[in-house]
Amino acid sequence: MNNVLIRGRVLTFVAEPNGIDDTSSYRYVEDGAVLVREGKIAAVGSYGEVSKAAGAGHSVADHRPNLVLPGFIDTHLHFPQTQAIASYGAQLLEWLNTYIFVEEQKFARTAHAAGVADRFMDELLSNGTTTAVAYCSVHSQSVDAYFAAAEARGMCVIGGKVMMDRNAPEQLRDTPQRSYDETKRLIAKWHGRGRARYAISPRFAITSSPEQLEMSRALVAEHPDCYVQTHLSENRDEIAFATSLYPRAKDYTDIYARYGLLNDRTFLGHCIHMSDREVGALAETGAVAVFCPTSNLFLGSGLFDAARFDKLGARWSVATDVGAGTSFSMLETMDEAYKVLHLQGQRLTPLNSFYRMTRGNALALGLERSIGSLEAGSDADIVILDARAKSAMEYRMHTATSLAEELFILQTMGDDRCIDEVYVSGKPMKTKVRRKSALASRTLETA
Repeated sequence: MNNVLIRGRVLTFVAEPNGIDDTSSYRYVEDGAVLVREGKIAAVGSYGEVSKAAGAGHSVADHRPNLVLPGFIDTHLHFPQTQAIASYGAQLLEWLNTYIFVEEQKFARTAHAAGVADRFMDELLSNGTTTAVAYCSVHSQSVDAYFAAAEARGMCVIGGKVMMDRNAPEQLRDTPQRSYDETKRLIAKWHGRGRARYAISPRFAITSSPEQLEMSRALVAEHPDCYVQTHLSENRDEIAFATSLYPRAKDYTDIYARYGLLNDRTFLGHCIHMSDREVGALAETGAVAVFCPTSNLFLGSGLFDAARFDKLGARWSVATDVGAGTSFSMLETMDEAYKVLHLQGQRLTPLNSFYRMTRGNALALGLERSIGSLEAGSDADIVILDARAKSAMEYRMHTATSLAEELFILQTMGDDRCIDEVYVSGKPMKTKVRRKSALASRTLETA
């Protein structure tokens, strides 16, 4: 593996920012460098110091005047929904039945699953995302396709087969025993293989019977180092339906608690309409609420109340939630997160936005020693950001006077065009994706 010295304006977070310009929360080097050796970060600091210490035998990737940050981390997506983005006019339950369950049936075909997984990973990389936590379909071959596509690119990903045995089309239903058997086999095959990690994935209480949630409980007990992912309190009709199916539960959150599914490796998508008791249960168990702003707005689900989670001591992360989420871009996601919180009188500073996309999400996953920061010994997953990539941004940057202002311009106006390059384990990836896309376009033109 080639050794490379990545030069640019280096920014990495060391703590959660408190305020609009909390300089103690980050390290910033105007003419900085990240030395990569064998896929790991070997040194970080000023270009002069790091290049001198590096010695001979490395190439230099000069990205000045762009920013060098850790790769973005997305904690909730659905890879089988890649071609279902922009499905018009429905809220959650209708949207699932009209569009998503139809789309996911295609993943019974191995070739289709492999093709979508390939495109999914390229879209992530084009948008600067180097780590993703995703749901696959009910089909085991979709899980194989997901992890194989990530492995081919060297990416750190988490994912799993959705478990669902009711309230879905027959073609998408498994059984409690089959979901257990297939999940166990997939854990043995993929969890801990390279950079892959498995997430036990009962889709949500509506599509899992009590018997299947019992199987989920058994899997969690047998594989405590695996993650758990499901959905919680996204939509009021969903909440009413879920609680009607589990009448003994105190509330929606208690359904999962009764089956032992809440722990510090559990990621709960959405968490919008929750009582203080429910948020307190997440705080007590360490489970993570996942804020998906573009999805929540697109489906008309509601507004995530980050301040209440902070007040009650519950953890939360941020995610795109493709395909109800309308973009693979974490920049565009944080733009909408800012607006969602602003509507509720809450502040999301630019520093906090970029902290959440990097170190914050890494901490939520318990992977802060390997991803989410630019520290010696970490995996060399890096994104290069160009705040002048669009003409309107370039013009706006003439009046920017601080790092925080530049970050807010990136967050508010940015998209995949601002991703100048992406490194996965030290390998440049976006250039490869661009070439691949150009080749595909030429092939279509001549076909």
